[in-house]
Amino acid sequence: MRAIVCTELGGPDKLQLQTLPERQPGPTEVRIRVAAAGVNFPDTLIIQGKYQLRAEPPFIPGAEVAGEVIEVGAKVTHLKPGDRVAALVSVGGYASEAIAPADTCLPVPPDMPMAEAAGFALAYGTVIHALKQCARLQPGDSLLVLGAAGGVGLAAVQLGKLMGARVIAAASSEDKLALARAEGADETLNYRENGLKDGVKALTRGKGVDVIFDPVGGPLAQECLSAAGWGARYLVVGFAEGTIPALPANRLLLKEVAAVGGHWGAFVVREPALNLANFQQLFQWYAEGRFRPRVSREYPLDQAAQALLDMQARQVTGKVVLVP
Repeated sequence: MRAIVCTELGGPDKLQLQTLPERQPGPTEVRIRVAAAGVNFPDTLIIQGKYQLRAEPPFIPGAEVAGEVIEVGAKVTHLKPGDRVAALVSVGGYASEAIAPADTCLPVPPDMPMAEAAGFALAYGTVIHALKQCARLQPGDSLLVLGAAGGVGLAAVQLGKLMGARVIAAASSEDKLALARAEGADETLNYRENGLKDGVKALTRGKGVDVIFDPVGGPLAQECLSAAGWGARYLVVGFAEGTIPALPANRLLLKEVAAVGGHWGAFVVREPALNLANFQQLFQWYAEGRFRPRVSREYPLDQAAQALLDMQARQVTGKVVLVP
């Protein structure tokens, strides 16, 4: 099989395209012919050894794939060769074939393109868990989404709107804000030009927002707390800016703001029934045509390094995928 291999920790330039022997699935695993592999910001960190999941070289990066099952392990009874699935893998996605735990596989609807399926599970699973279980988002709540044109941010715009929130999308350029508006944002805010705190105050008549979805981190976290309303829920989802913020506890106290971590990977393991219910809702909304994942670009497998460089430079919107 063809695969992108991280032979030493470092930037995308360290990645190599190699031909490797096929792997056989274990008793509870499946082997998948990969039609598309999602590219995610954590992929840029794991190849540098900067992610909470550590992988020792050589390894194949990539955490989510979509494709066709070609072999199942001896103990797998709910899947068979030929099934269309999306699957989560800790590593191993940037390849023409991948081994995945059978219990992480989701059936892909017949009308869902594989490129969309490859960018579906991680972003939308993270967002619906964060908004529903962590923030307890209610119809009528105001929702501020940072990084609103990225894969996770755009999913938060879409799902927040579907859940009845008034969505304020924040991003760093007008073209990114236009994309967020096209996906349902009620208001947009260019925080480079207007500042997050003042912009949110103006849009909420000084009240502040009820829920903040933050996959960015860094200095903007402080501004998020200034933009929070009384009793707001501040969702810590990721640190795309590169810096983990130190939140001042007194800022939480003054407005009774709750800072809540949204760790979807742990949620999948601890609450599988709730995770299944979340995906049943997502697939229902998809079947009804109420949202679609926006795949902005498909890269050939041998351009994996370029895909990661573009993501690091924040030159991509929505989801991007590799196509082996």
